[in-house]
Amino acid sequence: QVQLVESGGGLVQPGGSLRLSCAASGSIRIYAMGWYRQAPGKQRELVADITSGGRIFYVDSVKGRFTISRDNAKNTVYLQMNSLKPEDTAVYYCARYWNDYTGGSPRYWGQGTQVTVSS
Repeated sequence: QVQLVESGGGLVQPGGSLRLSCAASGSIRIYAMGWYRQAPGKQRELVADITSGGRIFYVDSVKGRFTISRDNAKNTVYLQMNSLKPEDTAVYYCARYWNDYTGGSPRYWGQGTQVTVSS
């Protein structure tokens, strides 16, 4: 069983920045990783994902503002979030996929970290 532990969420003003971290209990080297979010009353949505080779996808609403990265030596994935907007408010979840393919649903999920963007 792989555990994913997110950290770095919190309350930030519009235009501010946060960096989320996701520490995995096992190696992530050969796996694709992703960040998802779920706002109140909405379905969980993919924010960004990254393959082991560094191929990256971003949902249109965060392009140019968010950056996903990974450090395989630390078994950690990051989500740098800049120019935050109130509509970015959500619980953010880290996920590990079944393999290096991001087309399906993730196999493992973290417990989530709350991000609130408000003045």
